[in-house]
Amino acid sequence: MLNLPTGKVIKPRRTFVYGPGGIGKSTFAAQAPGCVFVPTEEGANDIEVAKFPVCTSWDQLMWCIGQLCSEQHQYRTVTIDTVDWAEKLVHSKVAAAHGVEQIGDIKYGRGYPLAAQMFRVLLQGLDWLRDNRGMGVILLAHAKVEKFDDPETASYDRYSPKLHDQVQNMIFEWADEVFFANYQTVVKEEDGGFKKTITKGVGTGLRILRTTGKPAAKAKNRLGMPDQIPFSYAEYAKFLPQ
Repeated sequence: MLNLPTGKVIKPRRTFVYGPGGIGKSTFAAQAPGCVFVPTEEGANDIEVAKFPVCTSWDQLMWCIGQLCSEQHQYRTVTIDTVDWAEKLVHSKVAAAHGVEQIGDIKYGRGYPLAAQMFRVLLQGLDWLRDNRGMGVILLAHAKVEKFDDPETASYDRYSPKLHDQVQNMIFEWADEVFFANYQTVVKEEDGGFKKTITKGVGTGLRILRTTGKPAAKAKNRLGMPDQIPFSYAEYAKFLPQ
């Protein structure tokens, strides 16, 4: 008689955070327990956190992941800072393999699926660290504004990760949480004279994490979190299963 276990399976989280440059994504990740950075840019230079040298090639990035898989260490969280710069590295490798300067020069758009396949290997390596070394994973990315053609409403602009659609969708499905980091904005109405009201967006200076998908930004979580929380790893950690 088949008798399968019930209950939750507790594993380290796969967290994807994107947002505008300079908002503090690297600082957020560095607050994770036992964090080690695999940097593809210099965003963590001024942060006291363990880090590999900045990766300037895809092979170097994969070597770093291999070191975490094969060598003994006490790190508990691995952060790639940032995956959009990592995507540039894989694009360069694919382009070079095909003897062209840019991945877009490969005929019929064939380069991008190849890059996505290589990116999937990276995610598999991170999953190995999660399953065999008990490491949490944090991926960081910059944000872009894109036009979204919603089949239920008119088209509108929204924030999304600065990644090619194939890689972006892959990471979105793979991650347990996808957060959009931004500055909080409130809407205020002012008297514009002549019986007119002017509506303005006013920044509060507070940094927040959007945790659920809204028309303005892509996001998700599997922890029953509120729509937004303060931009702090400690705030996020309050919702993590023990």
